[in-house]
Amino acid sequence: MTNTNETANLGKWGRLHYDYLYCNKRTVINAMRLKGTLGAYLEQFDADAQDSFEMLVKRTAEAENVTKELKATDQMEWVRRMNNIRNRCEEFILSEYVHQ
Repeated sequence: MTNTNETANLGKWGRLHYDYLYCNKRTVINAMRLKGTLGAYLEQFDADAQDSFEMLVKRTAEAENVTKELKATDQMEWVRRMNNIRNRCEEFILSEYVHQ
C-alpha cells in the first residue's frame, strides 16, 4: 500500500479495502482520485464495515449464548469463545466486504 492522504486516517477495514483495490482494481482507485471521491468512499466503507463487524459479533455471541454470566463464572472460556467469534466474523467481513 502506498501512503497517501486518502488512507492517512482510515481504520483497519478501510486500509484493507484500499490494499485490495490497489492490488486488484487500480483503475477504480484512479477514477475515484480523478473525481475526488476516494477519501470519502474509504472513510464510509471503513465505518460501514466496522459497524457490520460489531453487529455480527454481538448477534453471534447472543446466538451462541456467550453472556456476561459466562464471563463472570468462567472468564477463560468466555475469552476463548469471544476470540473464536471475532475471528469468524473478521473472516466474513474480509470475504464479503473488503475483497469485493
